Amino acid sequence: MILPDQTVDDDPLEELHGLAITAGTEVVDELIQRRPNPSHSTYLGKGKVEELRMLVQEHDADVVIFDNDLSPAQVRNLEKEVKAKVLDRTELILDIFAAGARTHESRLAIELAQLEYSLPRLKRMWTHLSRQSMGVGMRGPGEKQLEVDRRLAQKRIRDLRAELSKVERRREVQVASRKEAPTVSLVGYTNAGKSTLMNRLTEADVEAADKLFATLDTRTRRWAIPGWGTVLLSDTVGFIRDLPHSLVASFKSTLEETRQAELLLHVADASHPNVFQQISSVYAVLEELGIEEKRTLLLLNKIDMIDSPIQLNRVLDRYPNAIPVSARQGKGMDALTEAVGQVLGREFLDLKVTVDPADGRLLAYLASKGEVKARDFESDKVQIHVRMPAGAMGPVHRWALEITPVQRFESGGLAAKEDDRGTGDESIGGPANHDMPPMGNESFDAEIPRSSGEVA
Repeated sequence: MILPDQTVDDDPLEELHGLAITAGTEVVDELIQRRPNPSHSTYLGKGKVEELRMLVQEHDADVVIFDNDLSPAQVRNLEKEVKAKVLDRTELILDIFAAGARTHESRLAIELAQLEYSLPRLKRMWTHLSRQSMGVGMRGPGEKQLEVDRRLAQKRIRDLRAELSKVERRREVQVASRKEAPTVSLVGYTNAGKSTLMNRLTEADVEAADKLFATLDTRTRRWAIPGWGTVLLSDTVGFIRDLPHSLVASFKSTLEETRQAELLLHVADASHPNVFQQISSVYAVLEELGIEEKRTLLLLNKIDMIDSPIQLNRVLDRYPNAIPVSARQGKGMDALTEAVGQVLGREFLDLKVTVDPADGRLLAYLASKGEVKARDFESDKVQIHVRMPAGAMGPVHRWALEITPVQRFESGGLAAKEDDRGTGDESIGGPANHDMPPMGNESFDAEIPRSSGEVA
């Protein structure tokens, strides 16, 4: 159903069609209705419900999937009318996640989200059962099966929340303890090409299927940036429009890599007709997670699938600082790696550290935490030219004989100014650019990306 305040494209059921295919169904027909407001009892109008019943009968359909969220009463009434199982958008997404979860952590998150979704829908599931007797010597009708199930579900929800809370604390400690390299996290709409980009950048072998929610668990790989150093690149679960709130809350521990990352790479499918809506949906989920103010590089992926330069320039006019790339063909990778190096360079220092030759502890620390560029050995000291994170300087200040800055990585070009840090306006192609005026259409060259990503 399309309500008056909804903006839809030529094919409003395209995404639902993809979700249904991902869930393993065969789509046999579709139905759309425009109404000023839903029916309280059946969501659709009376005439459309009859039309839906006839479609189900004609195709001998097993299930009806709505691209809307339905109340428990609406689901029950619709199932009585159309004589088929009825799923709403949230239940379909939960089913896809449940089928694709692989790790213990993601399975806990899915089970919690499913139970929280099902709890208010337990009513009348057991109306075919009479009241239970309470055993020998117990008078009265006892409890309904519904009350027993509800109590069991509530206890399981409490147990899952407690277990996920422990997992989240462990993940926070685990991620925070990774000081050897900064973390860069891939985020974006589902099927935007994040896993393909990760394989391209890190030569990993993670699954990169052309389907929605191919990735449900966070994977982290080392990414060597030429002329700069090594970072940890994380691939996370894809987002989607109207992602269930319970699912977002359950996956907070899985998204810990994103929450603690120094930089987000927001991958968008530039070839998709709804790219603007998808970008906005991702920012909405990031805001819900409380990480919308992190520095972000917007990547316009799949430029190899764009036939007309007008289509790409339409997106670049709104996000002039975005970087066009093709993860599948490797186009734009040089501009991307240069952008990441310059943005992360704000947090790094180029130093000459004078060390006592006998201080093996400090020598090992510098080698493990930074990039040692040169060593100059003298009779009573060693001078180490190192590039390292500013946050790892505590032990160096305590143990070094002398520290001399060589070159502070300037914040020109891609990186935002130091006094702008943390405001959210330094995002490259991020929300701060939403209302920027068009920058003019530049010619499209598939071999040479148009933008190297200047800062807003």
